[in-house]
Amino acid sequence: MIYLDNAATSFPKPEETINAVHAFLTRGGGNPGRGGHPLSIEAARLIFEAREKLTRFIHGKHSERLIFTQNGTESLNLALMGLLREKDQVVTTALEHNSVMRPLDFLRKTRNVGVTVVPCSPSGELDMRRLKRAVRRGTRAVVVNHGSNVVGTVQPLTEIRDAIGETLLIVDACQTIGNIPIDVEADRIDMLCFSCHKALFGIQGLGALSLREGIELIPLKFGGTGSRSESTEQPEALPDRYESGTPNTPAIAGLLGGLAFIEKIGQGEIARKKRAATKKIADGLYRMGRVRVYGEPFKEGRLPIILMNVEGLEPSEVGYACNRADICVRVGLHCSPLAHRTIGTFPGGGVRISPGYFTDDGEIDRLLEVLEALVTR
Repeated sequence: MIYLDNAATSFPKPEETINAVHAFLTRGGGNPGRGGHPLSIEAARLIFEAREKLTRFIHGKHSERLIFTQNGTESLNLALMGLLREKDQVVTTALEHNSVMRPLDFLRKTRNVGVTVVPCSPSGELDMRRLKRAVRRGTRAVVVNHGSNVVGTVQPLTEIRDAIGETLLIVDACQTIGNIPIDVEADRIDMLCFSCHKALFGIQGLGALSLREGIELIPLKFGGTGSRSESTEQPEALPDRYESGTPNTPAIAGLLGGLAFIEKIGQGEIARKKRAATKKIADGLYRMGRVRVYGEPFKEGRLPIILMNVEGLEPSEVGYACNRADICVRVGLHCSPLAHRTIGTFPGGGVRISPGYFTDDGEIDRLLEVLEALVTR
């Protein structure tokens, strides 16, 4: 099996991730904060260590303001649903995932939240002048997809901050975290939302939200936190205020393993290898007739994502040919219909190829062989 769907979730996982999950499930397994016995204490220690390490990874200051969630979608829901009130105004972009657009649609209908969508170019670049004009005196927040899961375009956070001034900045970093260095302090990010099962090499079922000091959100969930159990009121202290219910400790253990793997190999080396794989695939596609590649995957600073179509074929037909050859790619709209409208691939979508650190040259050669046969048949 050749796996080229790392933009959805990274696979295979490194041994560090697998071993960390296995160790917790076989030698740990306690419920953190729900007991004074050794297994509960060890689980709480593990979560504390992961929170500290992940905070350092994004150059945050206060680990208690790093909130663990179920996934990137829950992180974005907590940021948007917890922040925006009746008749607030929010600005976003035409490259957003439905993890942003669907909560905003709900808020528009239920809280009369005004939503302004700033257009992007067909290759995915955000127009900073139009963004600046869209931000007005009453704008509560700007929500930006840092890296597109459709065409791999990465938006310049420094330029975005300069354009929006002191307006709150919410960044969807699901695709960029682990692929591109992120500094929440230097980039002046108010809320950073992401999942941990992609370029962080964690397992599915875990995300996080980094929350700048001074910002208070309405929790998405209320319930047991293992703290202030004498009260029926939700705790005020962080991170407990936003982390009700038993956490996904096995996934948090896996995150520690993924971060250890990144530290061992080096984020720069991981990015270099992914970049080389992306370039090799793109170069092969450009040599084929009838193949349309969207965006500019050959440019530096892009994510390891290629979106393509074959003239005269539906994306599903290309995906089916890949499936028959035991090659995993993703076809369709990638939960981002607005992005596909922007680049001109709506409603059919496209074929997304996203190599990972473990993708080798032989696998790429096999992919290009299958696509070449499909194009020339």
